[in-house]
Amino acid sequence: MTEHDWLSERFAEHQDRLHAVAYRMLRSPSDAEDAVQEAWLRVSRADTDQVENPAGWLTTIVARVCLNMLEARRARREEPAGALPPEPATPHPNIDPTRQANPEDEALLAESVSVALMVVLDTLTPPERLAFVLHDVFDVSFGEIGAIIDRSPAAARQLASRARRRVQGAAAASDAARSRKRDIIAAFLAASRNGDFDALLTLLAPDAVTGEARGAHAVAATFAGRAQAARPALVDGVPAAVYAHRGLPKAVFTFTISEEKITSITIDTDPDRLRDLDIVFLSTSDKERRRSSHVHLPCEKEA
Repeated sequence: MTEHDWLSERFAEHQDRLHAVAYRMLRSPSDAEDAVQEAWLRVSRADTDQVENPAGWLTTIVARVCLNMLEARRARREEPAGALPPEPATPHPNIDPTRQANPEDEALLAESVSVALMVVLDTLTPPERLAFVLHDVFDVSFGEIGAIIDRSPAAARQLASRARRRVQGAAAASDAARSRKRDIIAAFLAASRNGDFDALLTLLAPDAVTGEARGAHAVAATFAGRAQAARPALVDGVPAAVYAHRGLPKAVFTFTISEEKITSITIDTDPDRLRDLDIVFLSTSDKERRRSSHVHLPCEKEA
């Protein structure tokens, strides 16, 4: 087997994990793909004689590419583009599933798979983001992280710790607002399905709009007795409602809420846009909601 063939096999073997690292770092599917492609160009020109851990070596290369892209993006003062489509969970090969995790570990692991985390990551500096993502999501050691960013393991640990505090603080601050919006949307869907016109009016602002309908009465009339198959969901981490058929989203209902009243409802049925959304269906009752787990389309099957 030639060296190039060996490299190709190792890269293909770890490509899903490399793409997951890039996606977490860059929050853009197209940028993640570009990063993986750039990593392959670097790998194909590299000397592999001293490589003992292909997975770690490849992860380091992808991480460096992503760090460069983040720093360039920050220098241009650009916002990250792109939606957040579902991605397969890719565990780090060195994670020991029998290791006893403390409460902080469990909280971080739960947050690491949430879409909301990706939004918070945009507030971090590139080194903070890299340290947090590689260590807390992919279990890369601080020694390896320090080598990537040219800092000591202790400095890498400090960066990850600072990022972790910011992530946890942002999550706590926004949780109440997200929960209240989710409750209002669930109540609206229930009133819509039951044809409860009065209940719809109490949830709508007087000047609410949707499509061509203007005013609370017109909007309530539009939805009364309808939305039978729409379900509460998180769409790119934001409470919304989704109608899906045979596992594919057909319509996404986006709600704007002000002072606990729905001011507008936007319905998106464009298949190209819907295909790139990250959709997590939610249980309607609080008890069920606490038990609900993330199920991403298109794997979600409608009952």
